[in-house]
Amino acid sequence: MSTLEEVTPTWEKSPFDDAPTARRNWREMIIEALIRLSGISAVVIITLIFLFLLKEGAPAFLQVPLSELLSTRWYPIEGMYGLVPLIVGSLLVTVGAVVIAVPLGLTTAVYLGEFAPLWQRELLKPIIEVLAGIPSIVLGFLGWVALAPLIQRAGAATGLTAFTGAIILAYMSLPTIISITEDALYAVPKEYRDGALALGATQWQTIWRVVLPAARSGIVIAVMLGIGRAIGETMAVMLVTGNAANIPAFGLGAFFQPVRTMTATIAAEMGEVAQGSLHYSVLFAIGIVLFVITFLVNSLATRFIGGGARRRGGQI
Repeated sequence: MSTLEEVTPTWEKSPFDDAPTARRNWREMIIEALIRLSGISAVVIITLIFLFLLKEGAPAFLQVPLSELLSTRWYPIEGMYGLVPLIVGSLLVTVGAVVIAVPLGLTTAVYLGEFAPLWQRELLKPIIEVLAGIPSIVLGFLGWVALAPLIQRAGAATGLTAFTGAIILAYMSLPTIISITEDALYAVPKEYRDGALALGATQWQTIWRVVLPAARSGIVIAVMLGIGRAIGETMAVMLVTGNAANIPAFGLGAFFQPVRTMTATIAAEMGEVAQGSLHYSVLFAIGIVLFVITFLVNSLATRFIGGGARRRGGQI
């Protein structure tokens, strides 16, 4: 046997060398299976929730005429199940909260992500995240005790109005909008900023025309989650909006009238109705309407993010 035949070439692997690769492949397969299972379980859970709502709420759509559901009178004791006042109340409170929370949340996130010194960022970020953990019933109680009297002294007929609920919901949505927007700004590559500054852009031009467009998808997700937090909140709005199922007159004055939201109606009346009654089914029908509205908002956000060519940068 020659010398060349006795030496095992270094590029030839023995069967034992494939063992770590095989173990790594098994681990990757297990992790991929767990991730796939988690995604499928989320879809299954949401589907089961919708099917349960449909099962319990379908009798309302079959027994109550559509014209009655679209009427402007909600008075279940007399068999009046008009959903329009509840939908209008929910939209008023949600729109007011979004108008307040989105500009304030975005500017705060831009300040923390682009302008604030490190010590301020390390101080303010934990405080903002702690605010997200305050129970909604506590915020609703504060709004009822402290905020409602201020609004009434400002000239409103009562302090329990849609505007009061909008302020409380805006406060509750702010931590979500700020945290996710700030994370989206951090995800923008540093090279984008350096390139814009090297081309002569100012810091504000870099933020407005490069950083914000690049972080657009994350910012839209932050706003959508803020809207979801606002439209799905129950206890706080039940305490501060007056719970009057009426449609305020169109105009800015509508925000200073008592309203009633869909979530507050479900929470206030579900415990008082007989299971299987028509009133019980109508409350689940309200849940279906709320589910559909939330689904449409999320679909709109997804379409907005993915619509057209996805841009990763901006223009100077």
